[in-house]
Amino acid sequence: IGDIAVAAPDPVMFLGYWNNEPATREKFRGKYLVTGDLGTRDADGFIRFVGRGDDVITSAGYRIGPASIEDSLLRHPAVSMAAVIGAPDPERTEIVMAFVVLNPGFIGDEALVREIQQHVKTRLAAHEYPREIRFVESLPLTATGKVIRKALRAELAHDAENPTGGNPPTPHRP
Repeated sequence: IGDIAVAAPDPVMFLGYWNNEPATREKFRGKYLVTGDLGTRDADGFIRFVGRGDDVITSAGYRIGPASIEDSLLRHPAVSMAAVIGAPDPERTEIVMAFVVLNPGFIGDEALVREIQQHVKTRLAAHEYPREIRFVESLPLTATGKVIRKALRAELAHDAENPTGGNPPTPHRP
């Protein structure tokens, strides 16, 4: 997995930040504009998008994109919506953590956690399953319906700083 970059110049390419030369320099590596996305390139030269650089999870030396995990979660009949982030972990750097909105009629208990984890384990690599699942009523979304992972990371950080402040949804971890 590596950074996706585009060779400059191009007539439709970003030229720079207004009155912010240091920020503009950070966006370029030589003549390449770094998009902030990560991907892989196959033997034929095709690039596969893995995720935004700030959304990629680093766990036990693996770099994990959230998209395939979220797709797998959404294929479980109990899951209405799902978002995946990296949660801090002293042994692995981060663990895969899923925020899940359930379909009506499902109860977010330990049995369902194990069932959803097993569902993902049978479809993806062993290091990609969510080690922690938090059932939530809703997910923070942009106006266009994309999950705001930054808000989920901020909620997680807030919960860590205020372990008894309020009644956050119960995290489930094997």
